[in-house]
Parts: sequence; structure tokens; C-alpha cells
Amino acid sequence: MLKFELLSTDAPSSHARRGRLTLNHGVVETPVFMPVGTYGTVKGVTPQSLEDMGAQIILGNTFHLWMRPGLDVVKQFGGLHKFELWQKPMLTDSGGFQVWSLGEMRKISEEGVKFSSPVNGDKLFLTPEVSMQIQTILNSDIAMQFDECTPYISVEPKTKGQLTTEDEARSSMELSLRWAKRCKTEFARLENPNALFGIVQGGMHTALRDESLAGLEELDFPGIAVGGLSVGEPKDEMMRVLKHIGPKLPNHKPHYLMGVGTPEDLIAGVENGIDMFDCVMPTRNARNGTLFTRFGDLKIRNARHKSDEKPLDETCTCYACAGTSGKPYVQGGRTGFSRAYLHHLDRCGEMLGPMLASIHNLHYYLNLMREVRAALDAGQFSVFVQQFHADRARGV
Repeated sequence: MLKFELLSTDAPSSHARRGRLTLNHGVVETPVFMPVGTYGTVKGVTPQSLEDMGAQIILGNTFHLWMRPGLDVVKQFGGLHKFELWQKPMLTDSGGFQVWSLGEMRKISEEGVKFSSPVNGDKLFLTPEVSMQIQTILNSDIAMQFDECTPYISVEPKTKGQLTTEDEARSSMELSLRWAKRCKTEFARLENPNALFGIVQGGMHTALRDESLAGLEELDFPGIAVGGLSVGEPKDEMMRVLKHIGPKLPNHKPHYLMGVGTPEDLIAGVENGIDMFDCVMPTRNARNGTLFTRFGDLKIRNARHKSDEKPLDETCTCYACAGTSGKPYVQGGRTGFSRAYLHHLDRCGEMLGPMLASIHNLHYYLNLMREVRAALDAGQFSVFVQQFHADRARGV
């Protein structure tokens, strides 16, 4: 079940698009950022908080949920939605990236990937078919094909530590295409009522990206993702590949850029036709004391914040910055938490610190996409982008 409506575009100024996704558990307005809930929870944030800040769709992690709590437990609840009490749409990854990140602990073959469980050491075998079976039990609105994430730096014995060669990238990309076909066959056999996305691979080689996309279009997935970016390559290399492949994605389908990235990356993605984003950066950086604001990034651990009465972002309406008032600081004084208080919580290791920081960062990302959608609706996207970069360069 997936319906994608292309509502408007920014042509000819950019490839930005305004769209709407209808899924089994609800409607998603795009462009959209999807908070990451690896173990069935977005770290440090309640489902109610996610709803309050405007999250439309969140992620679950196939690999980690397979490990813990295990499929029997999730199946008992009829899927992830009831297990974690999130009733809006959900996307699950395939486990391919997690397998890739195991490095030498896994062995890839045509059939699938053999590895030892990082939880208890059990010998496991993850195949395209098994990934589809797991995601069917998870009952995510969008499932992802099982793929091999092509590394920027080779892990092959003969070329380990060097840039992945074109031959290695081709072999990986072609394997992912064959796995994509197997995923689609198994997904249909299981009569999964949700949607399955294919993933464009090919490393830093644009010709391979084109071949991968052509192969996926033949399989006619209802949505297309771009994988294998933000895996260690320099930013200019990532942007080169994104600018090449983004505008070529099929116009009538949703486009998803996996695991990316900074606020600037999201805007660049939208400019190049991307509709959907996810990244652990908002919550991970929050736990490490880095806050995203309209006017640049803020390091809450810096001593200069020890007695600062201002909120993290004077224009922000999140709970951390505005409390329950929902009004920004500039409209009548501080009603949320001060930088001094968040600095204090961080220095003392109090769990409220990363919780508030996570709420703020996620709100910032979700609000950024909300502003992008509004700018596209108003036909003012290019003006918005200029102001976004000017604001971010101003500094906190």
C-alpha cells in the first residue's frame, strides 16, 4: 500500500519537489525527515513527544530488532506499531548496513551473509528472503530491499584500506540488484500488504549508479532509495554523486536518501529531488552535547554557556526552548530552559540533559522540513534556501 502524489516542483530553479505519501498507517507530507528508532525507540524521546513535535514517520532497525527482543515477541504484538505504541507510519531498513558495519566479522556470498550475533555469538545467516520475512513480521509501512552497502574504503583482503575500485563497486552493485529481485519475489510470496523500496548502489561511480537505477526501474519498486552515501567519503564526493543521481530518480515515485545527514545535507538533498531523509545525527549529537540551531551549531559543554540565560535557539518553539508555552523567546521572554541549565545537566551527567537536547535537535530537523514544505507551497524555495544558509552562517 503506497500512493505518492507529486503536488508541485521548484522547476526550473531546482529539482525540489513537494509531495504526499499515503501509507497503511497514515499520510506523510514530503519532503520529510524520519527520526531513527534503532531498537524500537527514538533514544530519550517518548512517542508522545515525537507526535507533539510533528514527526510523521519513524524508523526501526531490522537487524537489531531481530537480535533483540526477537521476532517472537514482536509477532505477539502484531508488529512494531503496537509493540512501541506508535500508530503513525514506520519504515524499517533491511539490515544490510548493519551487516556491512560488522566488517571482517561477516562473510558475504551470493546466497546471503553469514555472521556471528553481536549479542550472544549465535551463528546467523541473513538473506534477502530472511530480511523480507523479518520486515513482514515487523509490519512496517515501508520495507527496504536487502542490499550490500558499497564501502568507500575497501575491506577486500587484496585492497583493504584503499579506495574501493570500480570493479569491486560493480560486483557489489550487481549483487544488490540480484538481491533486489529476490526481495521482490519473497515480498510478494509473503503477501506483505505494505510497500518495498529498492536501493541504488554503485559507490562513487556515477555510471554504476545509472546501471543500478535502470535495473531497479525494471523491477518497478514503488519507491527508490539512494544508499551507500555518507559512508566515509569526503563531502564533495557525496554531493557529486547526489547531484548526478538525484535528478534522475523516477518522477512519479518517492525518493529516499538513506542515512544523511546535516541540515545543509538535507537542503542539498531537497534541491536534488530527495523526498525522504533519516539520520541518527540529531539524537547522537544531542547526547554528545552538540545542538543544531537556526543560527549554527552550539556546543553546550563550552564554558561560555555556564551562566547564559538564553534558550538554545531564540526562534525555536520546542519544549526545551519554549517550555509548554510554544512561544519563541523573542515573543516575550524565556519560558523554556536556559543554556546555563542544559550546560549544568550535561556537566552533572543528568539524563534530562540529553533528553532535552534530543527533543530540541529532532524538533529542529522536523521544523526545517516543515519550513521547506511551506516554502515550496508558496513558490519561495530559492528565497528560503538563501535565508537558511545566511542564518546558519550567522553563528550562535
